[in-house]
Amino acid sequence: MHREHLVTAAPGVTLWAEERGDADAPALLLVMGAQAPGLAWPDELVDALAAHHRVIRYDHRDTGRSTWSFDSEPYAITDLADDALAVLDALGVDRAHVVGMSLGGMLAQLLLADHPERVRTATLIGTCALSTTPYTAPDGTVTPVEDLPSIDPRILEMWANRPEDLGPEAELDWRIEHWRLLNGDEIPFDAEAARAQERRILAHTGHARVSTAHGRAEHSGMIRTEALAATDVPTLVVSATAEPVFPPPHPQHLAQAIRGARVVEIPGMGHALPEPVLEPLTKAILAHTGA
Repeated sequence: MHREHLVTAAPGVTLWAEERGDADAPALLLVMGAQAPGLAWPDELVDALAAHHRVIRYDHRDTGRSTWSFDSEPYAITDLADDALAVLDALGVDRAHVVGMSLGGMLAQLLLADHPERVRTATLIGTCALSTTPYTAPDGTVTPVEDLPSIDPRILEMWANRPEDLGPEAELDWRIEHWRLLNGDEIPFDAEAARAQERRILAHTGHARVSTAHGRAEHSGMIRTEALAATDVPTLVVSATAEPVFPPPHPQHLAQAIRGARVVEIPGMGHALPEPVLEPLTKAILAHTGA
């Protein structure tokens, strides 16, 4: 079953949401990264998860078919976590398995810290810990959070020089080069698959405008050191060996910061969801939610 919804998340803010799978199956909420709509979750992954779950994905504010309002009504990143709850509320979901990627992984941490009664399990992909706990390496070396590896400078340069109003085809070209870097250097990059995915997203969105809202939104008030260290929510951290945004040992640090969390490694994976990683990622998520 494939059902679409428009959810009122706040005054003047409507979110597009979609659900697939048996409506009576355990709910699983997919939370995407910054500036990425729900369609950035590949259909192949969504359908594989929907064989076991009522899978819900949605467009953040200022992405896809949701309200684009940041320039007139600025919001904080923490408001995006409230949006995720609004989606669950609107669809009548008391508790859900939550899978978050990148910024979505941070929002998932806010949910398990602030609303643990709503989260059955959490799966965190390509993200960093909302914690000030330092990282202790296997050899005993202690690294402060601020000294953990930073984002690939090639990606930072692309972000810093992001053109505006390129037009649809030039915008597509920019996005493909962006995905080429996010893909990492281990799995061969499939430019045509990435282009087809972005064409679907453009068609879904209805325009090629660029939003930088999530980068400009207020980022303060997100640290949850104590709550993460005390949580009872079963948490899985995906470690991607070719991750260029939050490279290892960020996943290992996450697993130390979140009580009881465990790590699963997906060789070759970067900060993207190309076809070769979908089967191992699906298996890891389903093993976690099934446990």
